[in-house]
Amino acid sequence: MERHMKLVRDNIPNIIRQNGCECICSVLSDNDYLNELDAKLNEEVAEYQESKSLEELADTVEVILAILKARGWTLEELEEIRKSKAETRGGFDGKIFLETVVCQD
Repeated sequence: MERHMKLVRDNIPNIIRQNGCECICSVLSDNDYLNELDAKLNEEVAEYQESKSLEELADTVEVILAILKARGWTLEELEEIRKSKAETRGGFDGKIFLETVVCQD
């Protein structure tokens, strides 16, 4: 028996059963679901950092979309905020790496 104790995609229990295994699952409360989505986001970002693969980046986006929905936000709202920040602070196209800031008193 393998213990996983993590949020999985909706079809994973069926895939496990199709492979001849059994699994025990539960449905999370809204609060626990948000906590597990945050943990899943960290997991997916770490997997992307390790592999640098487009597939892992896609998994990260899937979790972000689930977080948006769970928190009652929309992709349009996220994009509006992203655009606003890009207009005021810029994007990352310039590849600028900040090394030091010196302020005069």
